[in-house]
Amino acid sequence: MILTAQRLLTTRGITGPGWVRVQGDTIVEVSYAEPPAPGAGPDAEERLDLGDVLLAPGFVDAHSHGGGGAAYTDGTVEAARRVIATHRARGTTTMMASLVTDTVDELARLVGVLAPLVTDGELAGVHLEGPWLSRCHKGAHDPDKLVPPTRADLGRLLGTHPGTVRMVTLAPELEGGIEAVRTAVEHGVVAAIGHSDATYDLALEAVDAGATVATHLFNAMRPLHHREPGIIGASLTDPRVAVEVLCDGIHVHPAMVRHAADTCPERLMLVTDAMAAAGAPDGHYLLGPLGVEVTDGVARLVTNGAIAGSTLTLDRAVRFAVQVADVPLEVALAAATTNPARVLGLDDRGTLEPGRRADLVALDGDLQVAAVVRAGIRLS
Repeated sequence: MILTAQRLLTTRGITGPGWVRVQGDTIVEVSYAEPPAPGAGPDAEERLDLGDVLLAPGFVDAHSHGGGGAAYTDGTVEAARRVIATHRARGTTTMMASLVTDTVDELARLVGVLAPLVTDGELAGVHLEGPWLSRCHKGAHDPDKLVPPTRADLGRLLGTHPGTVRMVTLAPELEGGIEAVRTAVEHGVVAAIGHSDATYDLALEAVDAGATVATHLFNAMRPLHHREPGIIGASLTDPRVAVEVLCDGIHVHPAMVRHAADTCPERLMLVTDAMAAAGAPDGHYLLGPLGVEVTDGVARLVTNGAIAGSTLTLDRAVRFAVQVADVPLEVALAAATTNPARVLGLDDRGTLEPGRRADLVALDGDLQVAAVVRAGIRLS
């Protein structure tokens, strides 16, 4: 199959017109010359002229809890597939399954439910956002189930289904927190710091121990202060740390989105932190065990009104970053594709170049999704 477009986002930047040749599930050629005439290429090669669109790698979401009315904590493969399908239709060809705080027994059960989807490649992995989080920055997590990390609990959740858990978010100031970072890294898991009151120095200690991601920067952490920069200051200035940012106009002011993009464009990761109401109507939902009311697309806990995840999809996040926060298009797209793929160790995707998996999203002039291709199969 040959896909032609007026613009391509490649390692050379946004250029075009050009075309991408796909064989099976793999990109085998990217070119800016005239594409072969129909029938002139390999036998039965399909040519798909996408027209006046920008063809980019498929989106990679490192942090998402649900969508389409379902959540990964629902605990069934059917619910997980519904979440995946909701986001995939909007250009996200690679997803992590994020789990909110619960008992270690329940989290172990959920990891077991999701493990076959990771093995089959439907999910890139599981992200444990809790239970090792700070009570004073708990966000939409059940405080009664927050606990300090122990080697036994980490070993159970990370080692029972090897390769299933790909990322863990924790608060490094907890008892055993720095050692937990080292343990996660020993298991080949990405260690992220977040939902934390850590100081600047402690954040750097966690980074020295192997932490490489700041979970939804600016949210659920010690605020930035000129005498105590905290995780925010450490993450923005340390080149070893990738920063997640929520671009929905609710979690982070557009000026701060642009500040993060200007400060560390190559380390910026757009994430959704989406809950079940993403791609679904307003109403009452659950985020883990907690009740959530969604009104006008804003999710808040029933108990105290705290923001409870988002109803974002990554295509909306890209549009907000570019059209509202004034982030350069190339930077926003890299933050939704190349950067998260690299941070998660997914070397087979995230860029349009030969040898990468044929995950593609076509965006029109308003950055609306016009077509989605995953592993060489057109989905829309």
